[in-house]
Amino acid sequence: MNYYGLTALLNIVCNFGFVFLAFYCIQTLRLDRYISSQKQGTFKLLIVMASIAIGYMCSSFFLDFINNVRNLSYLFQK
Repeated sequence: MNYYGLTALLNIVCNFGFVFLAFYCIQTLRLDRYISSQKQGTFKLLIVMASIAIGYMCSSFFLDFINNVRNLSYLFQK
């Protein structure tokens, strides 16, 4: 049971970490300079949604990679 709790904690931390990293990276692009002042609110929502999507995809790749590396030990067992 403890294994599942640690895996869930790793998933949550990894998801939030990659979403935060994607949000920070998108913010550094300073794309808001090209959007009119009337559409700034929806553009900020777009940035949040895009960072969630990109962060989730990166997190899923990272967690799947860790899971696959961990399962490689079954390939070499007799």
